[in-house]
Amino acid sequence: MEKNAKFYATLAFMNQYIHLLKSEPILRRLSLIQLIAYFGAWFSNVAIYTLLLQLDVSPAIIAITAAMHFIAGIIQAPFSGTIVDRVQPKKLMLALLAVEIIATLLLLSIATLEDVWFLFVLIFVRMSAASFYFTAEMSLLPKILKGSKLQKANEIHSIIWSISYTLGMALSGFVVYAVGVKVAFILDALLFVLSFFLLYTLPLAVTTYSAHESVLGMMRDTFVYLKKYPTAFHLMLLHAFVGLTTFDALIALMVNQYYASIIAISLALGFLNASRALGLVIGPMVLGNWITNTRLIYIFIAQAIAIWIWAYVMENFYLSLIASVLVGFFTTTLWSYTYTLLQKNIEEKYYGRIVAYNDMFFLSSATITSLAIGFLASHGFSLEFITTALGCGFILGALYFAWIIKTKMLKEVL
Repeated sequence: MEKNAKFYATLAFMNQYIHLLKSEPILRRLSLIQLIAYFGAWFSNVAIYTLLLQLDVSPAIIAITAAMHFIAGIIQAPFSGTIVDRVQPKKLMLALLAVEIIATLLLLSIATLEDVWFLFVLIFVRMSAASFYFTAEMSLLPKILKGSKLQKANEIHSIIWSISYTLGMALSGFVVYAVGVKVAFILDALLFVLSFFLLYTLPLAVTTYSAHESVLGMMRDTFVYLKKYPTAFHLMLLHAFVGLTTFDALIALMVNQYYASIIAISLALGFLNASRALGLVIGPMVLGNWITNTRLIYIFIAQAIAIWIWAYVMENFYLSLIASVLVGFFTTTLWSYTYTLLQKNIEEKYYGRIVAYNDMFFLSSATITSLAIGFLASHGFSLEFITTALGCGFILGALYFAWIIKTKMLKEVL
């Protein structure tokens, strides 16, 4: 009986997502574009790391590659949010998708160690566009949705990301194994083309703010706002803790050190990432209706414990797959709920700029995490030690959020 009750509760929770997508046509189309674009992105992601491992690059190169996925967003954040608040989102998002198409096709030129520098450039350009697109979209959602609908939309975004990640990573592992990295890059580009067409045909017009203000004036106004309302700043720092789950470099090093002798590199990368993404999909379905401000502390602690378990079983490929599901289980809820908390506790006028700065904090955390993994691995620290240290970061996150709740007035998401 208890199992049946849980099953029907999960179905009811899924129906909330389905109903929201049916009732919100703009969200439905944006979600479809997300699904297609993200699915394609993971094809090239697995191909990139497979190529690097085949070229026998150092852990430092792998870490830099992972970091390059985030550095672009950090650099552009102070300007991207201001532009998002001034420009119609559809025109901006179409231009960014076009950049991603071109940069993805140019990945076909990477073939030797001498091309690694160009790989860094292409990743930087592509992720600049992707990060900019994400900022534009996440600033758009609170303008068309409110309250629980906004939380559910953020969860849908996370679930789509996770489903795309799961299927993309798993299938790309087989595709790269069967036909090589070039096909993965071509498929990625074609899916971006489809996303461009779907966005082009979407009627989308929203209000933009402060178009008469200068860029520097808007930046200055944002800092004044953050100083006056520091809660937003603390929530940005809180969301940045989720950046500690940037495991791309760690997983690539795990495959190279522990699993390359028992399974093809591309398959191992695909299975490990797909297992973690399975947890990312399941997590919000179970936790979405349970989570509240105070209960978020327990999610931080649970995330730490899951990562410690993963560190303990890391050498065993099959146990590592199981632990990866557990690691992903709590991550989506952490990401979506902390993001929604920020959106709920800022003024609409500042959505684009605050979201951009929030992404800057998050991407900085992800970059530091990736570089730290490469640095520690290159200096003799075990992957188990590195993973355990990442888990400890979420204990700090729990303590930090406990302080925020005690000292700041936070609005509940629902």
